[in-house]
Amino acid sequence: MKVRTFITGIGMITPVGTGYHEIQDFIRTGNQAIKPLRLFHSETILPTGEVNQFFPDDDIPRTHRLAMIAATDAMKTSPGTVDAIVVATSTGGMSVTEELLRKNEQDPQKYRYHAAGSVADYIAGQLRCFGPVITISTACSSGTAALKMALELIRSGRAKKVLVVGSDALCRFTYFGFHSLQLIDPSGSRPFDLNRKGMTVSEGAAALLLEAGENVPETAYAEIPGAGLSCDAYHPTAPHPEGEGAGNAMLQAIEDASLSPSDIDYINLHGTGTVDNDLSEAKAVNRIFAEKKPPMSSVKGAMGHPLAAAGLIEAVICTISIQQNLIPANTGCTIPDPKLNLQPALVPMEQPVNTVLSNSFGFGGNNASVAIQSVKGNGNPVLLKKTAPLEVIGCECITGAGGTTSTLNRFLNGENCDGVFPIAALSENLPPRLIRRLKRLPQMALALAGSLQKNTVSFQPPSSIFWGTGWGALSETYDFLTKLFESNEKFCSPTDFIGSVHNAAAGQVAMYLKSKGANITTTGGDYSFEQALLSAGLLHPGNTNETVLVLGADEYHAELSGLFDGSVFKTNKNSDGGGALLLKRSDAPKGLCISSCFYERAEHHPDIIQALIRSLGNPEQINQKFGALLVGIPAALRECGEKQVREFLKQTRFDKPVIDYRKYIGEYASASAAATVLGIKLLQLNQVPARLTGERDIDLDGKGVLLIGTGTYVTAIEIFQS
Repeated sequence: MKVRTFITGIGMITPVGTGYHEIQDFIRTGNQAIKPLRLFHSETILPTGEVNQFFPDDDIPRTHRLAMIAATDAMKTSPGTVDAIVVATSTGGMSVTEELLRKNEQDPQKYRYHAAGSVADYIAGQLRCFGPVITISTACSSGTAALKMALELIRSGRAKKVLVVGSDALCRFTYFGFHSLQLIDPSGSRPFDLNRKGMTVSEGAAALLLEAGENVPETAYAEIPGAGLSCDAYHPTAPHPEGEGAGNAMLQAIEDASLSPSDIDYINLHGTGTVDNDLSEAKAVNRIFAEKKPPMSSVKGAMGHPLAAAGLIEAVICTISIQQNLIPANTGCTIPDPKLNLQPALVPMEQPVNTVLSNSFGFGGNNASVAIQSVKGNGNPVLLKKTAPLEVIGCECITGAGGTTSTLNRFLNGENCDGVFPIAALSENLPPRLIRRLKRLPQMALALAGSLQKNTVSFQPPSSIFWGTGWGALSETYDFLTKLFESNEKFCSPTDFIGSVHNAAAGQVAMYLKSKGANITTTGGDYSFEQALLSAGLLHPGNTNETVLVLGADEYHAELSGLFDGSVFKTNKNSDGGGALLLKRSDAPKGLCISSCFYERAEHHPDIIQALIRSLGNPEQINQKFGALLVGIPAALRECGEKQVREFLKQTRFDKPVIDYRKYIGEYASASAAATVLGIKLLQLNQVPARLTGERDIDLDGKGVLLIGTGTYVTAIEIFQS
């Protein structure tokens, strides 16, 4: 069966307007909405793009409010719920968190919306979506990367209707953070202008409802025929000087859409107004469109840069441009920089627009590009492709006990592996220059990657990296805010700001391993690693010679972990760690394989255990296929999780070893990453030792190991010999 992916619902709230008609008016007029900051007090007054709306002074963060407005608007054209939700954000609940930390608030309940992943949870709860629910946090490329993820969810057959939302609100963290990098133009952003001096920080949200179909639905606005992802693997913040990664993402999007550069009628440029970013993008555009350049513009001079929301907001603008045959103005540019060899549209233009290419680039060298097309043509139908299992080439973990060997020895003896491994020991095998300015989480990610490289016999550098983290870099976040508050908002660390973004560690690993394919960071609390593994299955490049790296890790922080993570607060134990898998896809898998086979939201889902069992086959097949069960029950959700496990065991009559792995490796969001490595090692040993069963050694007899995550979501990862 062949399907096309249609945009059947759109919603947005931006500094230049809310809803379809206001955005249409903005495109026609080119109005600018950049003004001095009003949202919160600051002695440093910089231009911003603020949404003209204030919300109740309660605990629901502004990012969540904006996201819900856009999501509700997008869902108006399609009754019922959706099969999946993909959210792009970088700030999450930071606007509330920074106020709570300033007041030294110690009640963890008040931080319940801090996590970036809580935006997606909030929307899923309001819309009663059973999942999967995925949060992408790749800085300013997040929105377009989320569109690519949603596109592949549809192409894989895992979903027919996906809601994609991008949302970021202004907060002190990003306002002062970008200022510390000296990237703000005090006159407002002037993309591609001769005198440009930087960007304007903004906010907003947009949502697109995507639906699969063989034929064009009556409610279709446009079609998404393809998208592309790449990584520069060059620098934490600066783009590749020749636009290498940007060009690769654009070419991949064009190829994925079965188009050629000559088919593009308009390019929505990333165009932030910074000197280096505009130059890098211009070089990529000149290289790809050497024969003839289509009209192009950046809208960030009009509304500022809404960070993770930018890609979705601009996708909505492109959709309206196609429908109305309008090209937005490159507001802010009066004299195009002759060095760029571009002629952006200085005023709004009316002319036929059938196919658009939209770019988004972000910190860590993350690049994303998406093609959006009119539904008038034949589109780009693609065959539904089931995601096949991935072969395990190598695996490593870190726990409080140390690396893989130390952790495995203690685990097999039934001893605890919890705790916090000393940072000096963590990085002892890494080059000092590599970790010179890095704190705990990126060092942990690099240590995992380095161990894989050292200990995997047939190590092949991965083309793509998938990184799951529940809380991101807590050390950098805390140090940045502490210095900001202690100086009365006069000083903050640009290094800590760069390192604080959720995808910073993935960017470091990409530079270390020279991985220039997709670089995806997922963040969904206790299910972040599961999201990363699911993403790897969906976005694996398909070339059977290429490997991908899937990592998950979280750090313990004395001040923040107990406030943000309910499981840490409840147990009062200090633990952290993670795991890494080197994987590849094969037409005929051989050896040890892994698959993310189930991911659904438990709230309002009374039949979730039955759904899990159906996804695995039936009770008889489950007992035939698996010889051991590893269960993840977060301490904060123990009552709920234990009930879900009991129900699974009752319905399947599973009588093999059941191991509650958090009791061994500790409480942290990506504990499942380390547990997956332990599951792989058990399968390689073909035995569960007596110390883990409480009775005697139990042979697996070639059967697989099943990892089940419980709580707010129920997940399943199967590890088996093919």
